[in-house]
Amino acid sequence: MVRAESVDNLRALTRCCSRRDKRYTPGVKLVTYVYKKSERLGALRDDQVIDLNAAYPAIPPDMLGFLDGGEKLMAAARKVVASKERLPVLPLSCVRLLAPLPHPRALRDFFAFEDHAKAGAARRDEPLASAWYDQPVYYKGNHREIYGPGDTIPWPSYTRKLDFEFEIACVVGKKGRDLEPEQAGDFIAGYMIFNDWSARDIQKNEMVCRMGPAKGKDFANSFGPYLLTADELPAPDGLEMTLRVNGEVWSSSGSGGQYWKFPLMLSHVSQCETVYPGDILGSGTYHKGCGLDMDRWIKPGDEVALEIEKLGVLKNVVGKPQGDKHLKYSKETDVAHR
Repeated sequence: MVRAESVDNLRALTRCCSRRDKRYTPGVKLVTYVYKKSERLGALRDDQVIDLNAAYPAIPPDMLGFLDGGEKLMAAARKVVASKERLPVLPLSCVRLLAPLPHPRALRDFFAFEDHAKAGAARRDEPLASAWYDQPVYYKGNHREIYGPGDTIPWPSYTRKLDFEFEIACVVGKKGRDLEPEQAGDFIAGYMIFNDWSARDIQKNEMVCRMGPAKGKDFANSFGPYLLTADELPAPDGLEMTLRVNGEVWSSSGSGGQYWKFPLMLSHVSQCETVYPGDILGSGTYHKGCGLDMDRWIKPGDEVALEIEKLGVLKNVVGKPQGDKHLKYSKETDVAHR
């Protein structure tokens, strides 16, 4: 169930956006929710969830099918949310929110904040490589291990240093290839909060070998609480970002520090490669948007809350390790299991 405080956060953020920006154009806050064991596509309006498929049967009941429908279905969703007619709704407190896009087609995570990149280089006692400024680099994440708001994040049995990364993610809304940066923004459906969970000790071992990250990242990615459509937020620039652990502010920043912007990153991905609706691109974190940058580490049972202006609050609790594994092998071990 969604906590009452989450409802308060969503209400407060909606009021805040309406007051601050006289040019404010309301978009759609898209969610995937569970009610009576059924997974459905919805839209938030005040403290309620509108069932978009029930309100307009041409809209599929799932996020991926909705995105495949392109601008026609997006326009239909906007019309439903703006309607003054009686709609099929549920109180937000009566449903469980999943990740807005529970089954993405792909996940690519970038390294887009210059201050975080420089801090990583400084820890290695070296300058930031000049190649970092040539192109936005990324790794391909595990698009099958997806968690939503309120979910408990499993602590992998093989890591002793679990960490988070506070990020923004965009969702691709149209199929495209060889996009120019000037047109790529039109292919973005919207934005949401992304927590890129990281096993730092394993990640370090992988990257020393000039590979990865893989097992250092692939166990969990959390998104939410909703996907805000790009008509309200054409670009996530200048947004306040606040990181809290167990209610204590650990850091804050602004999205304006992102060196590489989403349209250029999407353009880069699309060169000689097709991008599809439901692909996710992550921004990477800002400096001190992760425990590694602060040498400050979370523990089992901690609550990590990521808040971004207009995008809401994504909260997750960290679980307990279910074992004590070590991912170190030998040739003899490999031979013994043949």
